Amino acid sequence: MSPRRPRPFRDREHAGTLLGEELLRYRGAPDLIVLALPRGGVPVGAAVARALGAPLDVFVVRKLGLPGREELAMGAIASGGVRVVNEDVIEMLRVPREVVDRVAADEELELGRRERVYRADKPPVTLAGRTVILVDDGLATGASMRAAVAAVKERRPARLVVAVPVAAATTVAELRPAVDDLVCLVAPEEFSAVNLWYDHFPQLTDAEVRRLLAAGPDVRTVDATPPAPVPPGHPALVRIPAGEAQLDGELVIPEGARGLVVFAHGSGSSRHSPRNRLVARALRRAHLATLLMDLLTIPEENRDRRSAQHRFDIPLLASRLVQTTAWLAAQPQTRELRIGYFGASTGAAAALVAAAEQPEVIGAVVSRGGRPDLAGPALARVAAPTMLIVGGLDVLVVGLNQSAWAALRTEKRLEIVPGASHLFQEPGALERVAELARGWFATFLQHP
Repeated sequence: MSPRRPRPFRDREHAGTLLGEELLRYRGAPDLIVLALPRGGVPVGAAVARALGAPLDVFVVRKLGLPGREELAMGAIASGGVRVVNEDVIEMLRVPREVVDRVAADEELELGRRERVYRADKPPVTLAGRTVILVDDGLATGASMRAAVAAVKERRPARLVVAVPVAAATTVAELRPAVDDLVCLVAPEEFSAVNLWYDHFPQLTDAEVRRLLAAGPDVRTVDATPPAPVPPGHPALVRIPAGEAQLDGELVIPEGARGLVVFAHGSGSSRHSPRNRLVARALRRAHLATLLMDLLTIPEENRDRRSAQHRFDIPLLASRLVQTTAWLAAQPQTRELRIGYFGASTGAAAALVAAAEQPEVIGAVVSRGGRPDLAGPALARVAAPTMLIVGGLDVLVVGLNQSAWAALRTEKRLEIVPGASHLFQEPGALERVAELARGWFATFLQHP
């Protein structure tokens, strides 16, 4: 990012305030704690902790800088003796191991000093079984955050979230599989330094870190803090039981909601899909609640990235949609809402199979760039009004959708978006999908 262009963050506190708004779904999570990486992450973490009503503490990490080029990270160390080494940098620059060990030994002394200065006589906070949000002011290579993640995992938290205002896109992609959730406000493809994204980015002192920590809630009284309700229209993190699995989701219920749309992703995507999130925002503007969820657990997603073994398991994905629908029917805030499914790719087939199994429950289905043909014989049993949306340039999938449309025996519509490819990346294409879906759901998810 060029320093002459407008920067998204005035300072670290402003960045933390914006980040806190994005993290509101964690407000009220059991045993929530915000851990900031000092020094720069502490003012960001303080703002996040205020937004979430959570205690704030530090988690000390030290970067292993290349001698003479300290801004280049060879790795990092963290509390508890954890060391993460960037093998690519070491191999490319042919750094001797004894140099890495010497730098690590020096940084361990500094890490110990900071632990004493920041924590005083307080013992390290217990993380086992808690929801932990790790915060920093930005990530370039992400070496320090990877060390922090590894160290926190050894303490067995129930859930681990990384939250930063800005990070290199490649770092986000590499780090996301290692945690339960990763929230980043800006993730540019071209990234040189964290400070270029701030108008004001001063170096912090140890005294300023101590002051910010002293101003926050005492971490030892966290269990006595009652959970705060999530405001209407803000995202809430939910965990949905599905057999032996626990599925993660993000539920948003706007004021005056008159229906609820469950998103079923496919082909290696997740609830973080920017395409599904754009459609979800459009639906909420039409007073429709949304549930963006992961149909696979994290271990299943990791296996699927290597083998693609789960994304085409339509019976598995459909059964989890059915179980999710039953869970929604049991929740006080959603049980009165008529439910629809929005499916993408193989998730569209799962949505249609699940709809066929619940003809009295599902009010509408929309498929975006989907594989409805994979629903097979279930297509003829779908009772919910169904719209199939496909890009005009996605020739093979157009043919598959036409065959599936012919097999449907319910109220149906096939919409081919001219000039759009499979992912609807062309200007205005995804907005057209959102407009079509909003109209379809608003029509068929009214209270009967």
